[in-house]
Amino acid sequence: MKKKLRYLSVFVVLLAAFAWANNTNLFSKTPADGRPVLLAHRGLAQTFSHEDLRNDTCTASRIDPPDHPYIENTLPSMEAAFAAGADIVELDVHPTTDGAFAVFHDWTLDCRTDGHGRTRDHTLAELQALDIGYGYTADGGATFPFRGKGVGPMPSLDAVLTAFPTRRFLINVKSNDADEGAKLAAYLARIEPQSRARLMVYGGTLPVETVHQALPEIPVGSNRALKDCLIRYALIGWTGHVPDACRKGMMMVPLNIAPWMWGWPNRFMERMRAAGVQVFVLGPYDGSYGTTGIDRREQLERLPAGFSGGIWTNRIDRIGSVMKTAGR
Repeated sequence: MKKKLRYLSVFVVLLAAFAWANNTNLFSKTPADGRPVLLAHRGLAQTFSHEDLRNDTCTASRIDPPDHPYIENTLPSMEAAFAAGADIVELDVHPTTDGAFAVFHDWTLDCRTDGHGRTRDHTLAELQALDIGYGYTADGGATFPFRGKGVGPMPSLDAVLTAFPTRRFLINVKSNDADEGAKLAAYLARIEPQSRARLMVYGGTLPVETVHQALPEIPVGSNRALKDCLIRYALIGWTGHVPDACRKGMMMVPLNIAPWMWGWPNRFMERMRAAGVQVFVLGPYDGSYGTTGIDRREQLERLPAGFSGGIWTNRIDRIGSVMKTAGR
């Protein structure tokens, strides 16, 4: 028994030594020209409180006091985001009854607009006739600062790609409808290859996997794959192996989870780049619903020097300004 325990102890020590050597950054250099990739969530958007947030919360009814004039997912908000330093803009799409894709966040119209019902149950013309700034309020409904200013600017995906022919976008599929994935794949297959090369797709598992099967060259992240990627890498990443769930092109890591990723930061990023994975660091995860971003300077400063992965932000105006000031 003592001999077996001695062998077991030696094995454990050797295994621990291998894990350390395979994940230490002592043998990995920080990229000299490392520059983060800035992703603007919904363009330059109005932010809101995440307190007691649920999946059916009307976020337009709890926005922070506005300090810029832009409404999310519109061409002006995207233009402002790129001007502020965004490399990629995330946008949300819904299929319309006349075969287009409308760029709008919510599954239904009742929260943000003066319309009603499911977004996907309307034609593009019907959606573009709505006031998409109708429901925004920062004071419980006493005032509506964007009401009357949002008639007409809900764009189609066509309009976005035409307006920004060289820019990169992350398309969010809001449903879990495989048929929507087939429609989106058919749409993307018709555009020029150089246009497809600047796109990524994430969201519902069934539609995103459908897009991946039809167009495997487009980086994707389905809800299931993004979770599996993070969990499986946490379990087996010490070996240096990048799980198949990550190899579809995207990985999202909360800021407070990132330091626990095997090989963070340099070895981790080297592995992901070698596997063709674009990493985006989100805001800290606290167990609440919704996606937070790197929205404040102190959060940005928690990233390691020379970090060259993606930074997901809801305030590209603030983060872009900090990056410009720092000369990055």
